[in-house]
Amino acid sequence: MPRRIIPFANNELYHIYNRGVEKREIFTQPRDYKRFLKACYYYQFLGSTQSFSKFSKSQLNTFKSLNENKLVEIICYCLMPNHFHFLIRQLKSNGASIFISHLTNSYTKYFNTKYIRIGPLLQGTFKALIVESDEQFIHLSRYIHLNPIVSGLVKDLSQYPWSSYHEYMQGKGMICSVNEILNLFPSVDEYKEFIEDQIDYGTTLEIIKHQALDEL
Repeated sequence: MPRRIIPFANNELYHIYNRGVEKREIFTQPRDYKRFLKACYYYQFLGSTQSFSKFSKSQLNTFKSLNENKLVEIICYCLMPNHFHFLIRQLKSNGASIFISHLTNSYTKYFNTKYIRIGPLLQGTFKALIVESDEQFIHLSRYIHLNPIVSGLVKDLSQYPWSSYHEYMQGKGMICSVNEILNLFPSVDEYKEFIEDQIDYGTTLEIIKHQALDEL
């Protein structure tokens, strides 16, 4: 089992992920996904110490122009019903840990209040793996973006709203810095082909994995 890497190093890339405790769903309706993504945008900045729940919508709309000092650069993400993935670059010392800690603590408080529950929502400390090569970098972005389709949630990635795939297809980031990946391809269409080339293979691996687990 991969272990969280301590300490994180500035300007290095990391795959960060976690899932719900006992594999439970952590997103149950669109509002949950939206709340998580707004908090994700907010907590990537250094100085985001005020609770997101106390931050007004109007303040959030102007927040970036007030503070460009980022803890992390978010390259891509995917939110699944019971887990999430991020590919990030750490920019400030301990930035990755601060970002994920604030984000998940904020979301857990929101979720527990909304659904009248107590206790941890996520399965322990988040997991992280360092990205060691350009090849691993682009393949990891594909793996993250393919999650909804290989898991059988959708048949077309354009149908899934809770990943950064849409930002990549538009060639313009909202939460993500899409150019770090897209600049490695001649065009957005070339990146789309790169993603789609592995759909059948990824789906087959997912089926095999579930069959093996069912036999245990």
